[in-house]
Amino acid sequence: MDWDKLRIFHAVADAGSLTHAGDKLNLSQSAVSRQIRALEESLSATLFHRHARGLILTEQGELLFDATVAMSKRLETASARIRDSDEEVFGELRVTTTFGFGTLWLAPRLTKLYEQYPDLKIDLMLEERVLDLPMREADVAIRMKEPSQADLIRKRLMTVKMQLYASREYLERNGTPEELEDMSTHRLICQNPRSAQVGSAAALVQNLMTHNPQSMLTVNNYFGVLQGVLHDLGIGVLPDYVTEDFPDLVQIFQKKYAAEVPVYLAYPEELRHSRRISAFRDFVQNEIIAHRKHLKALGKL
Repeated sequence: MDWDKLRIFHAVADAGSLTHAGDKLNLSQSAVSRQIRALEESLSATLFHRHARGLILTEQGELLFDATVAMSKRLETASARIRDSDEEVFGELRVTTTFGFGTLWLAPRLTKLYEQYPDLKIDLMLEERVLDLPMREADVAIRMKEPSQADLIRKRLMTVKMQLYASREYLERNGTPEELEDMSTHRLICQNPRSAQVGSAAALVQNLMTHNPQSMLTVNNYFGVLQGVLHDLGIGVLPDYVTEDFPDLVQIFQKKYAAEVPVYLAYPEELRHSRRISAFRDFVQNEIIAHRKHLKALGKL
């Protein structure tokens, strides 16, 4: 259906006159009349009863006018939201990150973001696969290594330390290892070396495996590793950001054998001025600052 003809129909129905509608649209009466006839022909329906005192909508015309009124209101609302978008944050934001970081760090903190921006809709995509931001598979990414894709704005957020943790109950039953060689009497819980993960974390796991742990539990994400540690199954390789939410975990070897992993936020160049991106970026940065202050207060930095 021709949008221009619908616009003219709406003006005529609203004014009840070809002449008044033409004045409003800066069109001649004959031009308005031709457009209305063309619309009626395309619909195979009569939209107006013609009277000497003006035009009256037919039943079919009333149906169409109801639709154009609804369309007009939605367009006005959209226009107002666009004009106000410099001050408002709303709409969908597709965020991709790893399963571990998304479930253990990001998702538990999103309440604060929604409190600030209740009209925001987050589509959180958790997977180890690196989505193509320039092709708009996602709007913004948080990744455990610097993105290599072109045409991206990237910002280093923080450094995560991969360290060894165990529950107090496990250590009371099995003792606390003092050196890597002591892992030969313990169960190691870690990501499967064949699963997708950053190089430094994989290198730490490979090093631990050379010391012949008594047994192993491998999982394809850190959420599974955490569950194994919390249920007293062994000593797990975990990112240090989990310690804030699970303060009873005991860090093994202190920071002696930690592997450092850089964390980056990235988004396409064309979204540089997106209010949604800015709001999300500022939220993540503020949460990282708060997270670091909390860890420092606990003496874990």
